[in-house]
Amino acid sequence: MLQIAAIAALALLPAVQGAPATSASSNSVHKRCGTVSQYYNQQATDWDTYKTGDWLNDWWNSNGDLMSKNTAGFAGAFGQWAIGNPDWTCRDDGSSSDCDLNLCDNRVLNDRGDDIRPTYYVLESVNRLHSYFTGVGQAFSTAALGAALSKDQWATTFYKDKDDKDATVLKEVLNAVVTIIGIGASFAGLGGGEVVGAFAGAGAALAGGANGAASIVLGTHKDDTFQKSADLGGILGTIVVDSLKSFTTANNELMAGKSYGNADIRSYISHGAFLDFPGVDKNAVTDSMTNMLVGTAINTLYRQQKIFVMGGGACNDNQGIGSGPQDAVVCRDGKAWYLYYWQENDVISTTSHQWGWVASPPGADKLGSNEYSGVSVQDIINSSLDAYNVAGYNYNADTAKARAEDAISNAWASPGAKGAAWEGIFTIPVCDVGAAVNADYQDKQYILQPYGHDSRPVWCGPICGGDLQKTKDFIHAANMDGFQSPKHLCNSSPGY
Repeated sequence: MLQIAAIAALALLPAVQGAPATSASSNSVHKRCGTVSQYYNQQATDWDTYKTGDWLNDWWNSNGDLMSKNTAGFAGAFGQWAIGNPDWTCRDDGSSSDCDLNLCDNRVLNDRGDDIRPTYYVLESVNRLHSYFTGVGQAFSTAALGAALSKDQWATTFYKDKDDKDATVLKEVLNAVVTIIGIGASFAGLGGGEVVGAFAGAGAALAGGANGAASIVLGTHKDDTFQKSADLGGILGTIVVDSLKSFTTANNELMAGKSYGNADIRSYISHGAFLDFPGVDKNAVTDSMTNMLVGTAINTLYRQQKIFVMGGGACNDNQGIGSGPQDAVVCRDGKAWYLYYWQENDVISTTSHQWGWVASPPGADKLGSNEYSGVSVQDIINSSLDAYNVAGYNYNADTAKARAEDAISNAWASPGAKGAAWEGIFTIPVCDVGAAVNADYQDKQYILQPYGHDSRPVWCGPICGGDLQKTKDFIHAANMDGFQSPKHLCNSSPGY
């Protein structure tokens, strides 16, 4: 199974090296460059329109000897056959010219007759795939990602809990990072755009290849732990940078005609995915992957605290089950959902404050601006709702890989385009209290409460879906096992 996993390529590179930009309709260009100039200004759809994939398969199957005899494998053999250049290797070996396309007046190419168009399309696609890998490699020669993720205040910003958990094994978060790396590689290869059906195979190949590279790097970090005050972002940044640098070695394997991530170069350039590839969109891809990684780090800390999403009643409330905080709400499909943190009292008290109160989660006021501008409270709610709708409280790293794989392979979503709002970046426990509207629960008008030092929700019944087991599962997922505060006013035990 092609595994998917998240980050990105940065450099905005020229898409074509050597091909004239002059219109193909120009007679002067046609005379100067030969027949091939008719096919300049190509579009991705031209690949399938002119059955280039079938043509390439036939060429591949008919030229095995030529590929095996050329030390550069496929690229060298194709360069020799197509343009008379056996040194057209497109390798990542420091050369800036081994993948150049100088096609004007190339007699070998222009004498290919009916094969000129598909030959040109393959040459362009290979050249632009090479530029993609070059872009990824150049992007991660900078420290930009490390700077974005290396924050020494993760704990003090996003963690506040009287039950101090000294160290957390990073297994789940690291596995999530593998998924994000694959998403980023695919997103970069699609030019920062939406997945379309024709490009799904190429996107899946890119994601799978990056996933494989990330899994290897991940093995060296399997025993990592982090103190809440340590540099979690630094660990994530190191894994991502190392993974993408490793992934760029795929260029040489593919150009040689070998498989990488269970796919050879034909899958990577299938359906014209790279035929008119404009280059890696530095800003879009970098922002998306950074936001996904920051979200993953925050989610890891939030999942250790009494933080949850609650709602399911009508937008604007007024249904007799209370009203949530209007500055931390998402209204979708006619239902309102709120993000909560049950703050426990941290001093000895005999007043009602001993039961704590609901408040904005630690650091939520920092989201949406400055260094956390790419992650919002709404992202947290939407991502968590989508994850809950897929797998309840059991959405884990394996689920994330499978869902990202399916989204990219079947083109029903572009995970990279959604950034931190993508399903499963956040997995905050969700409780749908909509059924309480028509239920007869004690003090149900206090199920939802706004934030405040005097706001203490009252849950005297199976509030989650009207189902006791769902409510018990929610209480467990939200780290509230044995927590008496939401039921301390109930006349009888609510059963959870």
